[in-house]
Amino acid sequence: MTRIFTEEGLKKLHAELEERKVTMRQAIADAIKEAKEQGDLSENAEYSEAKHQQNENETRIAELEGMLKDSVVAAKQKSSSVVGIGSILTVKMHGQEIHFEIVGSNEVDPAQGKISNESPLGQAFIGKGKGDKVEVAAPAGTVKYEILSIK
Repeated sequence: MTRIFTEEGLKKLHAELEERKVTMRQAIADAIKEAKEQGDLSENAEYSEAKHQQNENETRIAELEGMLKDSVVAAKQKSSSVVGIGSILTVKMHGQEIHFEIVGSNEVDPAQGKISNESPLGQAFIGKGKGDKVEVAAPAGTVKYEILSIK
């Protein structure tokens, strides 16, 4: 399955992978070594916790490597006249302005206004231009947006 990322999102994944492979692996290995030096491993909570952290870290490393293997960088928009992956847009909803950035599904961060190109909202914005009005079905009813600007 191909995964689409913005250039920034791909850089973050590479940075996380590097951090986990180098820094975290070493810190966990040190914790395991320290715990082993305490003796009996059957009742050693520090050893159990360090092994648990090691398992979680290795699992995440495998996930990241898989994601990066199947990843592509979203093509840069040739113009900012239509919404695409990587677009930053300002919209009006219920009289207030909101900012969104359209990102790949692995980069979603609603608190930062980063919405997936695969989400209903993201799909509604893709291909639209400044001044277009978009309606999106939500659990509380249909929400209307007007696109004010695209970068």
